[in-house]
Amino acid sequence: MQFISQRQQVVEAGRQMARAALAVGTWGNLSCRLPNNLMAITPSGIDYEELQPQDIVIMDLAGNCIEGRRKPSTEQPLHRAIYAAREDISAIVHTHSVYASAMAAARKPIPGAIDDLVQIVGGDVRVAKYALPGSPELGRYALEALADRNGVLLANHGALGAAADLKQALIICQIIEKSAQIIIAAQAVGGAVPLLQEDIDCMRNFFLHKYGQR
Repeated sequence: MQFISQRQQVVEAGRQMARAALAVGTWGNLSCRLPNNLMAITPSGIDYEELQPQDIVIMDLAGNCIEGRRKPSTEQPLHRAIYAAREDISAIVHTHSVYASAMAAARKPIPGAIDDLVQIVGGDVRVAKYALPGSPELGRYALEALADRNGVLLANHGALGAAADLKQALIICQIIEKSAQIIIAAQAVGGAVPLLQEDIDCMRNFFLHKYGQR
């Protein structure tokens, strides 16, 4: 079996996603980029607590299954489209968390009103145009809304975080969910006040180049 460590990382990230209530049942999906234009992606319809490394499917970016006995996630066209277009992205986590999904159902972006959100996502979280789950259009519309961002809402669907690794992609989804909850709560006291673009740019630059133990 190829790519054992990467498959294990996908399994562990899936369990973390489920335990953080970012998805219910078998919904949501995760993947990571592999060498030679391959990716490792979760299978369709298997509980995250039951997943094993051998269940993770290896695919190429043309949609061919290279290794694995399971059917890949129905959202594999979405993952393939993002990897093909964004070389900076090596991991994708797609969630169905409650508050982010509420914003997606309302087709309302999450404004850039919270420091950690704009640092890690790059600004507001846009809403991609609606397309059926699993369709090529979903990937195309997600890419449009994901331009210069690391997170996006999928209309009437859920959220997606994309990053250099699964740990960061999962954190992005958690911050998107927290931010959606804050924005919805802020409506009770007059609504959130978006940050100025110059402040967003400053914080984003700090996060990318100076934050942490770099």
